[in-house]
Amino acid sequence: MDAQVTETPEPPRFAGWAARPAGGRGADGPGPPRIPPYRWRRRLALGIAGFVLAGAGTGWAVYAKLNGNIHTDSATERELRKWESERPPAGPPNAGNVLLIGSDSRTGGNVRYGHSRGQRSDTTMLLHLAADRQSSTAVSIPRDLMVELPHCKRPNGTETGPAPAPFNEAFAAGGPACTIRTVEKLTGIRIDHYLIIDFVGFTKMVDAVDGVEVCLPRPVHDPEAHLSLSAGRQTLHGEDALGYVRARKSLGNGSDTQRMERQQRFLGALVKKVQSNGVLLNPTRLYPVLDAATSSLTTDSGLASLRGLYELVRSTRRIPTDRVQFMTVPRQEYHLDPNRDELRQPDAGRLFARLHGDLPVTVTPPKDAGEEPVRTGNGSSDDRPDAPSGPAPSSGPAFPGTTAEHGVCE
Repeated sequence: MDAQVTETPEPPRFAGWAARPAGGRGADGPGPPRIPPYRWRRRLALGIAGFVLAGAGTGWAVYAKLNGNIHTDSATERELRKWESERPPAGPPNAGNVLLIGSDSRTGGNVRYGHSRGQRSDTTMLLHLAADRQSSTAVSIPRDLMVELPHCKRPNGTETGPAPAPFNEAFAAGGPACTIRTVEKLTGIRIDHYLIIDFVGFTKMVDAVDGVEVCLPRPVHDPEAHLSLSAGRQTLHGEDALGYVRARKSLGNGSDTQRMERQQRFLGALVKKVQSNGVLLNPTRLYPVLDAATSSLTTDSGLASLRGLYELVRSTRRIPTDRVQFMTVPRQEYHLDPNRDELRQPDAGRLFARLHGDLPVTVTPPKDAGEEPVRTGNGSSDDRPDAPSGPAPSSGPAFPGTTAEHGVCE
């Protein structure tokens, strides 16, 4: 009988490495060479450095892309400098006035929305940011408001003389520089910055926040606005949202007045959704919003960078939604043409004076909103326990309007 041979199993490799002496050799012969501690530290440092550089490279690529999306309009700044002596003085320190211009340009990606003989301002709002950043006030300026256009430089280099015209002719005549100077002449308020966004940019913004909820009392079918919607509560995305805010004949009484009110409520709902969903504090959700906002944006050099826009947004993200307010400039039927508007005085003058001085403004929401008048402005406060502290302001004149707290469906 052959002798039974018992094989000793080979120890696990990792256990064998751990059991070997520091010289790198064990009872079974040479093993893998031991890496000295200083080399481990060196390799670890190189690995960490590579990881950081890779992260920084990605971050820089994202920053460069978003930053490169923004178009800087240096020509407007040069034109404004020519007329510096005619411009109003700056307001109180830290208060800000930004002109928001929605362009109806049909060039580039906007061709699918039709053709026009020129570029005009489809929507214009004067946004006043209180110095304490506890409130903001957006004032819509009607397209058909009769104003006195200043000397403006046309795209072909010629100049227009002062003349009465509907407000949106300013953009067609001389672009943003003419529009800014027209607003400054009309209001006595100096414009610190401006932002121009086109149709494509608006649709991208709405899609980036997964749409905005609206309520329709009846179905809407408007071929001119590219709009076909059922009645009831629903969430509108890009193209439908654009049609909703631009429609005139199929919603309300067909007037530009109701269209502006609809735009104000929609923008208020958009602001409320961005704040309530924590978009500004969530990089994953913030990126598509920034990409959408910057890809169709033209602005002055002060805001024409991701840092500039971030500082603007950061300074306003803590404004409570009931202090983000919207209104239309006080106006009445133009005395020479019932199809045009003119400023209603002295109400318009009072509003402009209070905004220029960064004084509180009282907004009276629609009667069906179930809200009390909201007072906003520098140092403003209300009766809510969580309202910012500060002296109670005088209410001043009241103006019809709404706030971001009062959504489209409320």
